[in-house]
Amino acid sequence: MTAETRLAGRTVLVADDTAFVRDRFKAAIEAAGHSAVTAKTGQELLAQVRANGARLDLIVLDLRLPQGNGVTLLQAIRKLDHRTGVVIFSGTIASADEVRQLETLGVVGYINEYTAVQHILPSLLPHLFPDGLNRRSSPRVSLGIPVAYRFGNTIAAALTINVSHGGVAIRTTSPLTVDTAVRVRFRMPAGKNEIDVEGRVCWADRRLGMGVQFTKIDKADQAQIDQYVQSHFFSNRKA
Repeated sequence: MTAETRLAGRTVLVADDTAFVRDRFKAAIEAAGHSAVTAKTGQELLAQVRANGARLDLIVLDLRLPQGNGVTLLQAIRKLDHRTGVVIFSGTIASADEVRQLETLGVVGYINEYTAVQHILPSLLPHLFPDGLNRRSSPRVSLGIPVAYRFGNTIAAALTINVSHGGVAIRTTSPLTVDTAVRVRFRMPAGKNEIDVEGRVCWADRRLGMGVQFTKIDKADQAQIDQYVQSHFFSNRKA
């Protein structure tokens, strides 16, 4: 099966009350050959789930929709659809306690609603194809910084797409084979030292890049990554 075949035919429901967010996500999803439907209120969202639930592959959700709010909104979705994975717009999370509640309701990940257009599909890809790609359910933050990765005697340079507690996504047109062992080096914004970790390639696509799951990381480096992710994950939360 080719990458093009594997990446075809998914349907995503994007629910956000801001047209700018809905339009950007819809355009990015459709540009990659998928289908996208949208909703701007809780009532529209639930109507879309009723109408399209059987063919939905992913729901990307604003928790602060008019006519629907917070965990209660997701509980209403789950009464209609227990199957479809849900990705939450991180700016609509109220607190760390809410994150813990959401994990019990089938939330598979988080994404910044104002992430750059070129980062949207790579961020959603692991959740669109959970059987073939690694899913990092912990919060991830879009981040484009230089990264060097070494495999065997070869060293390559690229840019990151996003970072989370457990790994990093790398934009490259020459991704490595899944399960390849790599050593990755990068410096976090305002970091005083380079982070040097061991990892394995957990997903790869030549049009998007690859994901590296950390397998060995220094405690201080892990703390630096976690601090950055936590500080940026809630930075644009809606009132």
